[in-house]
Amino acid sequence: MRVGLFVTCVNDTLYPRTGQAVVTLLERLGVRVGFPMDQSCCGQPLFNTGYRHGTEPLVLRYARAFRDYDHVVTPSGSCVAMVRESYPRIAAKAAAEGRAGPLAEAASSAAAKTYELTEFLVDVLGVTDVGAYFPHTVTYHPTCHGLRALGLGDRPRRLLEQVKGLELRELAGAEECCGFGGTFAVKNPAVSSVMGQDKARAITATGAHRVCTVDNSCLMHIGGILSREGSPVRPVHIAEILAATEGGAR
Repeated sequence: MRVGLFVTCVNDTLYPRTGQAVVTLLERLGVRVGFPMDQSCCGQPLFNTGYRHGTEPLVLRYARAFRDYDHVVTPSGSCVAMVRESYPRIAAKAAAEGRAGPLAEAASSAAAKTYELTEFLVDVLGVTDVGAYFPHTVTYHPTCHGLRALGLGDRPRRLLEQVKGLELRELAGAEECCGFGGTFAVKNPAVSSVMGQDKARAITATGAHRVCTVDNSCLMHIGGILSREGSPVRPVHIAEILAATEGGAR
């Protein structure tokens, strides 16, 4: 099995340790991981802002970059949702405009083999105990794309529950949006901030040491508010928890 890591823009630019954690984790589980250097943005910010035609070259680039891999794994539920849900729609609209070209095949092949990390672990590798050790109290925020678009369900929780030393705390209003929403936070900063403050208060109230999600974009928003409000809770991507072991856990 050859797996390609799609690291995503946010992780590559701001959270490189998350991408490193994915590689560490998958290789520990016996997976060969490759990193095609010609990968780029999936096009989500462009598409969500209304530039559908401008997103089409990125669909083709994504499919081309990962064409030699059996699966594509990424630590970002929102980017997976972009590939699996939006790529086929982009291709279909291009076809309706008489510009089908290679978009349909590219979108189909990309969507069929792209997985969010936790669903790859549970659904493809068939594991929930990945041999992790993380001696902290943790609360889990299910991000909107992971919860609603991908239907991750309890996969992340099942993985967290098997981590040695980890105590999972329940989060009140867990299914409520944190307020980030990508370009939503830019276009509606006041609403976004209030939603984030509500989420931060609920997280702090759990008494957990860490809050984790499957998306660093949401963690960036939540973590910024937690920091400004002086909360002791620190954000951490689920990949970094699952990659931690007893010999090297933070």
